[in-house]
Amino acid sequence: MNKETNNSTRTILLGGIVIPAHPLALTGERKLDEKHQRALTRYYLESGARGIAIGVHTTQFSIRDKKYGLYKPLLELTMEEIRNHERKSAQSIVKIAGVVGSTDNAIKEAILAKELGYDAALLKLDNSIVANHRGNGEKTIELTIKHCKEVASVIPLFGFYLQPALGGMLLPFEFWKKFLEEIENVLAIKIATFNRYLSIDVVRALIETKRENEVALYTGNDDNIIQDLITPFTFKREGRAVRVFIRGGLLGQWAVWTKRAVQLLEEIKQFRENTIKPSGEKLFTYMRLNVELTDANGAIFDARNNYRGAIPGVLEVLKRAGLVSTNLCLNPEEKLSPGQSEEIERVISSYPHLTDNSFVKENLHRWLEG
Repeated sequence: MNKETNNSTRTILLGGIVIPAHPLALTGERKLDEKHQRALTRYYLESGARGIAIGVHTTQFSIRDKKYGLYKPLLELTMEEIRNHERKSAQSIVKIAGVVGSTDNAIKEAILAKELGYDAALLKLDNSIVANHRGNGEKTIELTIKHCKEVASVIPLFGFYLQPALGGMLLPFEFWKKFLEEIENVLAIKIATFNRYLSIDVVRALIETKRENEVALYTGNDDNIIQDLITPFTFKREGRAVRVFIRGGLLGQWAVWTKRAVQLLEEIKQFRENTIKPSGEKLFTYMRLNVELTDANGAIFDARNNYRGAIPGVLEVLKRAGLVSTNLCLNPEEKLSPGQSEEIERVISSYPHLTDNSFVKENLHRWLEG
């Protein structure tokens, strides 16, 4: 990516956008369902999402397994749809590829993503990077930073703090401060800790390193989306209070009901900028919506079962809307938990104002036909 393109992407991210974490559409035989995969991408883009993330947790990390070989085909297919949309709309879309594994594998995926035209890598960090050095906190930080630097030499980074329950690792304040101090090629950081203490570590590090005007924070906390977006995070730096907001979101939750998510984020941005007059009533509305969206996410992500049904849950909502034909995952053991379907039905019925089913119904035939 050249410097001009990098700066354009950075500007878009700092402005705050909706980035769905793109799922994988499968047929009943657990093969790639290209028709519905393309329809999904078209749905996200026509909903107003200004970014797409593919090859991430919601896409299923096992797409990389040799027996499936879906990583490159999915990146190519998604890029084709994005390019078509950009030509028609004259609007740039932020293109993010999930990058995982050992340093050698992460670099290999980063090179592919860059060659295909992706703007940034959402870099998954887990204990496999430091498998031989567990128990040594300082060494763990050094090795993880080295890993990040090597990938950042290939493609800009979208930093990623993923909760351990979904395969991430604990990354202390010291890591994020070093990450921001030593790696220039960072566009944004996705905070998906599902933990307020750990989320604050990232915000503090951003403020202490004075990079709040060049690195955008994005929520991945599907359990607290609206709260994250309306909160003015304020910490002192050199005796002066510095305030930052989490600019937007890169979320599995936003892989469903995406148009409503775009509308909500735009309204919240106006609220933050005081173009919507702040009031106690408006704040209470956002707090109520936060609880409702968290309740919905609890059902969709299967929180009560430690997120075992998270991906099938997302697919189930999309299936009910006709955007995918099945809720199947590559791994047959990855399926809805007992009672999860009923919980999803409950939240869809309880919170129709969070959905965009009418929008989907009006346009689905067009997205499926191409």
